[in-house]
Formats: sequence, C-alpha cells, structure tokens
Amino acid sequence: MNRIPSVSLRRDGTAGEEEEAPPDPAALARWARAFCVIRFDLERGQLVEACFPQGALDAAGLDRLVAFSSFPDSMSHHLPRHRSSVHDSLFSFRVPDPSLSASVAGSRRGFLYGFVFNRQRQDERLPRGGEQKSVVILSHAPYSSLFRLLLQILGPLCFDIGPSALSMVASHVAAWPAPAPGRPMELPIGSAALRVHLPPAADDPSPPPALLPANPSVPYGLYHDADLFAAFRGLLLHLWTLWELMVVGEPVLVVAPSPSQCSEAVAGLVSLVAPLLYSVDFRPYFTIHDPDFARLNALAEGEVFPPMVLGVTNLFFLKSLKSIPNVVSVGSPNPNSTRVLPVGGQSPGSGNGINGTPGKLKLDKLSINKFSPTSLLNSIKLRREGPLSLMTEHKEALWSTYTPTTKPDTSVLNRLIDAGVSPRIEESMSVVNNEILHRHFLELTTNFLAPFGPYLRTTTPLEGSSPFVDPPLLPPFHADEFINGLAARGAGKFLSKRMRSNWLDLYRKFLEGSNFMPWFRQRRAAAEQEQQRLWRQARMNVDIEKLMSNLTELERIDSFNAIERYLLREMELNSRTGAVESTTVSEKLMRDLQSAFSVLPKDMQQLLLSNPKRAVLLQGINEKVPGFDDNVSKISL
Repeated sequence: MNRIPSVSLRRDGTAGEEEEAPPDPAALARWARAFCVIRFDLERGQLVEACFPQGALDAAGLDRLVAFSSFPDSMSHHLPRHRSSVHDSLFSFRVPDPSLSASVAGSRRGFLYGFVFNRQRQDERLPRGGEQKSVVILSHAPYSSLFRLLLQILGPLCFDIGPSALSMVASHVAAWPAPAPGRPMELPIGSAALRVHLPPAADDPSPPPALLPANPSVPYGLYHDADLFAAFRGLLLHLWTLWELMVVGEPVLVVAPSPSQCSEAVAGLVSLVAPLLYSVDFRPYFTIHDPDFARLNALAEGEVFPPMVLGVTNLFFLKSLKSIPNVVSVGSPNPNSTRVLPVGGQSPGSGNGINGTPGKLKLDKLSINKFSPTSLLNSIKLRREGPLSLMTEHKEALWSTYTPTTKPDTSVLNRLIDAGVSPRIEESMSVVNNEILHRHFLELTTNFLAPFGPYLRTTTPLEGSSPFVDPPLLPPFHADEFINGLAARGAGKFLSKRMRSNWLDLYRKFLEGSNFMPWFRQRRAAAEQEQQRLWRQARMNVDIEKLMSNLTELERIDSFNAIERYLLREMELNSRTGAVESTTVSEKLMRDLQSAFSVLPKDMQQLLLSNPKRAVLLQGINEKVPGFDDNVSKISL
C-alpha cells in the first residue's frame, strides 16, 4: 500500500569514464545478503541468472532453496491467462540460513528473509506462451516495509536495464548508515529517499513503551505494515481465535491461492501479537523444496506437529501435513481483486456504500448473532468436509481443534469501513481499517501481558538512601504462584469484557508454549539493564557530602568500598569502549571517593592506603581532583 516516488538511478558521465568502485561488502551486509535475478527455464527449471555480490548464494543448497522459493508453486491456483498480459506480484519467504549452524549448544537457528518481485508475462509469441522472472532481495533482517519499497524500484529497473541494476542499487544500499532498529530512518536511493521506521530487533533489550503509540506507523513488532484487513477480510470474526493461536504458539497452516496472499496472511498473523516477541518458526511462503518439509512429512500418525506457521499455495500440503490441527484458508483466486466479502457475502456492487462511497461494515454481514437454517447447514458441511474441501473449491474458512477464550470485539468491527467498489477508496479505507485492527490487537496483547509487570518492575533508591549498594533483585517468577495470584485478582476490566470464564486456561497455555520463556527472559534482561541504568543515574545525582553526613562510621566505610568498586568498574568499561558517558561517570565517582575518604577516621585512612593497588588509585585521583593529593600524602607519612 506504500507508494514509491519515481526515481532515477542512472549514473551520470560518459562511457569512457572509470566505473564507480564496487560497494563495500561489509557495509552492504549490514542490510542485505544478496540481490538476485532468477529465471524460470523451460528445460532446467528455476535458475539464478544473476547475483550480487557474486558467490553470495554459495552456501550449501542456498541457491536452489532461494530459486524455488521465488516463484509461485506449480500446483497453485492458476492465474487468469490472456493473449498478452503482464502480471507483477510481491511476496516474501523465510528460509533456514545454511551458513549458520544451529548444532552449537545454546545457539538459535538462523533464518534469511527473501523479498520477491515476480513478473509473469503471457505472450503467445513466446515459447509455451509466456515467461517468468523474479527479482529477489535476501537479507538477515525482516525489514518488510523497507524492502517492499526497494523492490518497487529494483524490480522494474531490472526488467528495464538488465542485471546491472543489482550492483547499481547495491551501491546505494551500501552507502546507507547502519540499521537503527526501532527508529525512523531516511535512506537515499537515487533521486528519492525511502522513509521507513524499522521494527525493533528481536534481541533488543530496551523496554517497550508503556503507552500505546499515538503514531500508528511506529512499529512494536515484526510486519507492522501487514495488510491485515485485506488478508482476513472474509474471516474478521476469527481474528481473535487466530490471535490466541499465535499467542500460545499453536501450529497453523495458511492456505491461499497465491504466494502474495499467503505471505501477507502469515505476516498479518505475526503482527497480531505485537509487542510479544514471536518465537515460533514461521514461513510466509513454504514449498516442498524447503529442507524442513521432509521432516514434517515424515511425522508419524498421532505425533504432535511442531509449533510452526506455514503459508502454502500447494494443495498437496493438505494431505501431507494433515496432522496440523489448525488450517486457515484466505484470499481470492482472482489476483486482481482484494474485495473478498465475508461469509454469506454479496456481490461487490452491493456494499454498504452508495454509488461506490465508503460506509460502515454491518455486523449482520459478518453473521454475528444471526441464525438461519442455511448458514447452519453450510457451517456443518464445511466442518464435516474439512480442509480437504479446498481441493475442489477455494473458500475462506478456519478449521481448528482449539477452543478459544477471547470473544470477537464487536465495537472494533463496527468501526471498520466498507470501501464500496472504487479501487482508490479501497486502498485509503484499507489503511484506516488496518490502523483500527492493529491498534486493537496491540492493546489486547499489552493488556494480556500486563499481569507479568510486577516481575519486570524496576526500583530506584529511596530518597535519602545510598545508591552505592547493589540494586535489589527482581522478584522470582513461579508459574503456579503466578496463576494462583492471577485467579485471586481477576482478569482486569479490559480482559474481563473480552474473555470467557476459562480465561485462566489461556495463561496456562501461554506459560507452556514456545513464546513465553524467550519473551520473559528478554523482558527480564531489559528490566535488569534499566534498573542498572537508573541506579547509575542516581549515583550521578547524589550529593555525596550530604549523604555521608547522615551515615554512621561503619556505613561510611561501606560506602567508600562501594564507591571504589563502582569506580573500578566504570574505569574498566571506559578502557574498553572509551564512551564519553563512562568518562563522566568515572570523574563523578572520583570526586565522591575523595569526599568519602576525607570523612573517614585517620587510622582507617592509613589502613586503606596499606593496600598498594588502592594507594595507587587514590594517588592517581589527584590528576583529576585538585587538592586530593595533599590529603593522601599527609596520611602516607
């Protein structure tokens, strides 16, 4: 839905001039692993026609895996064919990185994200009536909002001037500053600039903001730009069930007619649980050539399907992965239309708007609290036939063995806008609807995670107390105690309106699922880091003379030892990083150490100076603190 301005990337100068130096590989690697053009050869299948940098796909099997993931599956729903036509599409995939070993103890499996601009050209004059090519950006980072915009430049440019466009765009990318996850950036590309707000890093230790964002473009997780409304237009009532499936880490199979629709749906599902760190393996576009397919296909009957979210277009998966307990089908076989009406829908011309003007989505069109014998029979038939019914006809539906706790929020659905039949209005209204949906589920997830707040709460020194003591430890977490305490307190006002009486079961499943522990460890690390920062700041702000005047002699000695310990720590940090902040803190601690030393009894000062290392430290402070050397020298005599 992002519009890209027209840009010019052609280099100035004559043919006789020297060519520009190739982009710095290290600088380019900060953003992307490779830029590729992949061609579908009638005799040899998918082939990497060009790749920049050369050899970027040399890791075992990576070239083949990327090539097969960059084209619509052979068993996808067929696109309409015309005598002469061009069909462009954007989609994404996520595959294991064969260059990173997950066998090392404690290491996490590495993944690569692929972003694809695919062009299918139908022409009776061509062999077999057409050709296919894909332009691919491969990266270790899931910067979908950025790479989708970049592909809208690189894709058409490759078809215009050929593979030389890869190195041309790579030169611009290598000139960008280092990525700043969680922050807005303006990245020049030719005569234009891409304005993006990168999502936070998966291992970002910084705490999430306490309040919901006023600006909906600010990302709180992956795929914040996913077109949630278009992907699940026909399944809006099921979004709350899908949210639960994602929160607890249930396996989900997403079936769609095209890679664009299935990858957008998987991205939308991942975006539902922000700001929760989604730790379950997800594949926006999964094919039988993926190295994990053999393992999944070999699961014995009755064996539990691993937590994964797979987006597929090949209907063969409905049979080969039949043990997966949750299947959702999305999208429309017509790629030129995103106007997929809800269950029991109408023709596109009979929307809520009058003469194509936007209007509110009516709840009766979503079948809320509306009963009819026909709808009941259709529901029973759909459930009885199961996902295999998609083999004969594509329909939007959810098949699941999961019993949801969360109720659909009709107040949110009432705010959604039906765009009528105008494509321009459709796009504008989709932006509004996506903002409504993303904001609601962000609020829902934030409230769901709120009970864990006491275990992540930081503390600061009490007024008048010493900041030169170790901060208290965060409260220990025990699952049983958490559940019992939550049962006693209740779900809270926000959740109690939206959840059924078995709401505690959702928390139990979350604690047992794959998302809880990675998220909780990350948030604990962030809280501990924040607490260290707050206490460090308190040490910078403390009036040491006032503090020491209120302490006993024993407390003054303890404070001297603590200040010395923190000073040595800061000096070590400063020697490693040379950070200005660490230098400032060290200088403040030196002054505090001087003040603490000066109020100690003479015999204690003499005893402290008997330690050679401490004596050297105290002697060295005179270079930073005027007058301190005279005091130390007198004690040393």
